[in-house]
Amino acid sequence: MVIDPGYNPGNVGDVDFDTAKDRAGLITPVPGGVGPMTIAVLLAQTVEAARRQLGLGPGSVSPAAGT
Repeated sequence: MVIDPGYNPGNVGDVDFDTAKDRAGLITPVPGGVGPMTIAVLLAQTVEAARRQLGLGPGSVSPAAGT
């Protein structure tokens, strides 16, 4: 398995995809591989941090939601 985050300018990966695809069972594409998951995790962590700052705790319902 190859996980290539592709953190180089121009959205190119660190791995030669054409060479690695024949050797690796799984490989992430660049762009579009780990980026969406990274954004989702960062957003979830931001929401969790905001809840903690507001004293709501993890998974609790926001007072703005009416409960």
